[in-house]
Amino acid sequence: MLPEIGHFALIISLILAILLSVVPLVGALMGREMLQSFARPLTVGTFVFVAIAYYCLTHAFMVDDFSVAYVAHNSNSLLPWYYKFSAVWGGHEGSLLLWILMLTGWALAVAAFSKRMPITMVAQVLSVMGMVIVGFMLFILITSNPFERILPNVPIDGNDLNPLLQDFGLIIHPPLLYMGYVGFSVAFAFAIAALIGGRMDAAWARWSRPWTTSAWAFLSLGIAVGSWWAYYELGWGGWWFWDPVENASLLPWLSGTALMHSLAVTEKRGVFKSWTVLLAICTFALSLLGTFLVRSGVLTSVHAFASDPSRGQFLLALLGITLVSSLVLYAFRAPIVRSRVRYGSLSREIFLLLNNVMLMAAMLLVLVGTIYPLILDYLDMGRLSIGEPFYNLTFSPLAIATGLLLGAGIFSRWKQTDGGWLTRQLLWPAAVSLVVAAVVPVWMGDFNLWAFFGCLAAAWVTFTTVRDLWIKSASRHGRLVGMRKLSRSYWGMVLGHIGVAFTIAGATVVSNYGIERDVRMVPGDSVVVNDVTYTYVSLGQREGPNFIADRAHFELSRDGRVFSNLYPEKRTYLVRRDVMTEAAIDAGFFRDLFVALAEPVGGDAWAVRIQYKPLIRWIWLGSIFMAVGGFLAIADRRYRIRVRKAAPADGQLGLGEGAQPLAEARS
Repeated sequence: MLPEIGHFALIISLILAILLSVVPLVGALMGREMLQSFARPLTVGTFVFVAIAYYCLTHAFMVDDFSVAYVAHNSNSLLPWYYKFSAVWGGHEGSLLLWILMLTGWALAVAAFSKRMPITMVAQVLSVMGMVIVGFMLFILITSNPFERILPNVPIDGNDLNPLLQDFGLIIHPPLLYMGYVGFSVAFAFAIAALIGGRMDAAWARWSRPWTTSAWAFLSLGIAVGSWWAYYELGWGGWWFWDPVENASLLPWLSGTALMHSLAVTEKRGVFKSWTVLLAICTFALSLLGTFLVRSGVLTSVHAFASDPSRGQFLLALLGITLVSSLVLYAFRAPIVRSRVRYGSLSREIFLLLNNVMLMAAMLLVLVGTIYPLILDYLDMGRLSIGEPFYNLTFSPLAIATGLLLGAGIFSRWKQTDGGWLTRQLLWPAAVSLVVAAVVPVWMGDFNLWAFFGCLAAAWVTFTTVRDLWIKSASRHGRLVGMRKLSRSYWGMVLGHIGVAFTIAGATVVSNYGIERDVRMVPGDSVVVNDVTYTYVSLGQREGPNFIADRAHFELSRDGRVFSNLYPEKRTYLVRRDVMTEAAIDAGFFRDLFVALAEPVGGDAWAVRIQYKPLIRWIWLGSIFMAVGGFLAIADRRYRIRVRKAAPADGQLGLGEGAQPLAEARS
């Protein structure tokens, strides 16, 4: 009975979403405050009924209701309860329901935390989000119903969850990734509302900026967790493979990073308004493109959902409608917005504009590398594989240049920066960075140009950020007092930039100085990799709840002293008979020692993959710093808006007469 209730709840939520997309918008266009006031209760109702549907599907998994086709295909009675819980989003239909739950959740958050915004703005934003919800609700009800029954021939047991997904990393990876993907719909809704209202000012940018930063922070964490999972679960030992589905999440991240910086300029100086709106549209469109790539069946990847072509056609239509309608509105409304603000060639505006150019150029390179082979294949013009060499040659220089530009831009000032003063501020960070960039490759034992430039960019971002912090924290009461007076948004920027430096350093060092050895070993054999002796001690078996595993024991020693014991496994899952690699890792702040069983080669002999990974954990530590910096930035006081009077009834976007941001009122 609960699956039918869940299906019915989805239908009700679709009806409420249709009302949400129409009624408040009509009220905003007609200046009818009563119609606009329906936006919040309709948003709450839409979320509640989607939550009911999600609960019904989760309950079906937890009680092993194999009469539901989706449960039968993605679960099993032997599956541990926590994997049953995450199996809800382990396939296409359930992950789409999670997507919609988060989409309505973001809309609910906008409704809850926008009580100080003009009602017209709230109505327009929630109405646009309602339109997005309608599109995905139609998608799930028409092509991807998660509550479809298998009657009357109910299977005795399920097919089990994909073993790749039976891992802690995959419990948290999709929710974090979806929070980022879906969160950009809020930035998109604010941008479309700004176009509808015909006024894009500092207030609009200030309202939109925290939501954009939140989505970006969640997406950063989601990408990092996915990279971490691929590193230890797949047995390859790599952290990024330029897989098309991996690229699908990187695309909106790059565009979203540009959007965050562009919003900062629009908020502070009132420039780049049209460009900022275009970035918001582009970022959400790239999120939809990523959804299409993962769910359309056009890609073969360990990350992709196997889907029929009808789903891909629906998603492509949804992407096309969203993009075309948004760009048509943009074409009509954006030209009326003009900025009359002047700025010089060494201003912060210029540095942030160049930052945007670099990020969008990197995004276009990844987009071309991802889409071009698909287009060739679709047109029967042959198959082309674009992999690591292409991205190393094109993406890496842009990433390094962006880092170098970021460090210089920290000291820039709005309107114009004195060139002599800027040069003096950059002198000692430049000197120290050059020394570090030269020393690290030599210390690692092999100097090469890519390592030099990567280390230079990481050191440059670090030392310019530290230099700027040192200057800004100066106080006659002491530096600690000065640091406490710095705003949360500034500390968020510091953490974000340090995170970028950590990620660049980790990626540079592990890519250039990682060591990999594939060797045949039997118990008693030893091999030396980077001054560490790996001894294959023994081979045994271990039985899990739904798998059996060959489990090897390796001793790691240096100078005859054992300092670690590792137990890599090769698991065979009982239901699906899939074979999975469980690597064993001796983790450290400065290096990882990685051991994985590849293939048996007779008796107790195995092909063993041994890897030395210097600074690899800095990649994920940097991502955590970036995400924490983003969350810290949105806690800044200036995003608490006080509106003394409602917005004009004509639907124009603004703070309302007499309204002031608290930070500006204090100043």
